[in-house]
Amino acid sequence: MDFFSKNIDFVNPEFFLLFLLIPLGAIWYYYKRKQHYPKIKMPNLAAFKGITSIRGRLRAMLPLLRIFSVAFLIIAMARPQETLKQEDITAEGIDIALVMDLSSSMLAQDFKPDRLEASKRVAAQFIENRPYDRIGLTVFAGESFTQCPLTTDHRVVQEFLGNIKCGLLEDGTAIGMGLATAVNRLKESEAKSKVVILLTDGVNNAGYVKPITAAEIAREFDVKAYTIGVGSTGDAYTPVSRRPNGQYIFGMAKVVIDEDLLKQIAEMTGGKYYRATSVQGLERIYADIDQLEKVEIETTTIKRYSEEFYRFALWGMLLLVLEVVLRYTVLRIIP
Repeated sequence: MDFFSKNIDFVNPEFFLLFLLIPLGAIWYYYKRKQHYPKIKMPNLAAFKGITSIRGRLRAMLPLLRIFSVAFLIIAMARPQETLKQEDITAEGIDIALVMDLSSSMLAQDFKPDRLEASKRVAAQFIENRPYDRIGLTVFAGESFTQCPLTTDHRVVQEFLGNIKCGLLEDGTAIGMGLATAVNRLKESEAKSKVVILLTDGVNNAGYVKPITAAEIAREFDVKAYTIGVGSTGDAYTPVSRRPNGQYIFGMAKVVIDEDLLKQIAEMTGGKYYRATSVQGLERIYADIDQLEKVEIETTTIKRYSEEFYRFALWGMLLLVLEVVLRYTVLRIIP
């Protein structure tokens, strides 16, 4: 059954018309068989009632061996081939660094279940839609580090993305540090386009690299920054303090995002600023970025073929030989 799960093509499918001869041959054999055996007139068959033999039953199966033999030989003449394809990417794609805010405010529940989990889910879908790009992951709060370097192994990126959570870093919002860390990973890239997608929900209040300085560095290395401010308008149910055991205390607080700063970063680097006030809005933003950052990928497809007819030819000959040997030896009858 493994054969039929392969990618099989037939070079000479016209030979399948020979299958029409099988029922004609069966009809011819049936009438020929009547002429082959002599007829004996007897008053009744009561004496032979219930008499059967294994040899007789096996001989009745001989025509089936002939039919299967012919069927296998016909398939062999149709020349089945397994098609093996190998696709090589000959052009460079885009290098993309996802920069994700892990400050405690990302646990705000104006997005379901919270801003961070919603952002992770949408980013994961974005990664799936970019099969030819190298993608990396940088996280920041009061400090920043590279969670996953640029790679085409998107399964690894997805695993790192799924494991990030608030509390891994000192709390705060170091936007400049997050951007600078991502640019540091992209600066040596030779890709046609180098992109940072920076997502945050607050105001820069930590880190020793100013966001504008980081934007200037990004511009120097031709890195384009798309910035996303995530959070509803007005107030949101968000962490307002933390107990000694590390548990967050939630309360209503005003949503404050430094949109002017994020717009300036985007404009300086040739990118674009977006504001996401809902999960659906965030999905539309990533879809827009996906459309903006497209390059033509040239591919070379190499096809190799594996001949499979010999299997059918072998089985056809084996069944034919078996049928002839049984007919004229073990299952032979005397007219």
